[in-house]
Amino acid sequence: MTSARGKPRITMQKSKVASPVTPLAKKPQQRPSDKLNPKTVDPFSGPRKCQSTFAAVYSKGGIPCRLVHGSVKHRLQWERPPESIPFDPLLITLAEGFRETKHPYTFVSVEGFKEILSVDGATEKATPLLPKLVPALKTALAHPNPEVFQRGLNGLVQLSEAVGPNLNDHLKHFLSCLSKRLMDKKCKEQVTITLQKLEQYGGKGSLAAIKSKVPTYCSIFS
Repeated sequence: MTSARGKPRITMQKSKVASPVTPLAKKPQQRPSDKLNPKTVDPFSGPRKCQSTFAAVYSKGGIPCRLVHGSVKHRLQWERPPESIPFDPLLITLAEGFRETKHPYTFVSVEGFKEILSVDGATEKATPLLPKLVPALKTALAHPNPEVFQRGLNGLVQLSEAVGPNLNDHLKHFLSCLSKRLMDKKCKEQVTITLQKLEQYGGKGSLAAIKSKVPTYCSIFS
């Protein structure tokens, strides 16, 4: 009889199954346009966290115009004549867009604000909205970003030109921001020109308001 020790031992080896190799995801190649305009965003790419009021309205198509890209210069194409569009809340929303820092928000808000205020009857339409426009313009004027600040200055001058002396009662809200910026050498010239425009469009009533906050201001009529 053959002993148990004499039996040949059979070793079972487990076959190794090769795990599937997951291909590496290719990184999207950078387009030339990304370098030309790195701050451009897609307003229709879906909901974003902490969207500003302007960005949210624009993304939903709440601004009745579209941006037309030109080879040299961009422009706005309105869905209907701007003079037929209610200023409330459009003008306020456009002013809130001054604080934006990305394209196309920056262009649409600035150009839209300027074009709306240039239509016939803008004085009568914009004057009742001055209390609502103050917070948006004041925020832009107090913003640390120099480009946002410049947009605030331009918007304030455009508004002053449109409503004239009607803005005088609201100047106190802006002059505190402007007086602080006068201390900055980089902003002094821009602020001085803005104050001169406010006096030009606001008349004698604006001079008293300006002098109360900026005693060193020299009248353009003196």
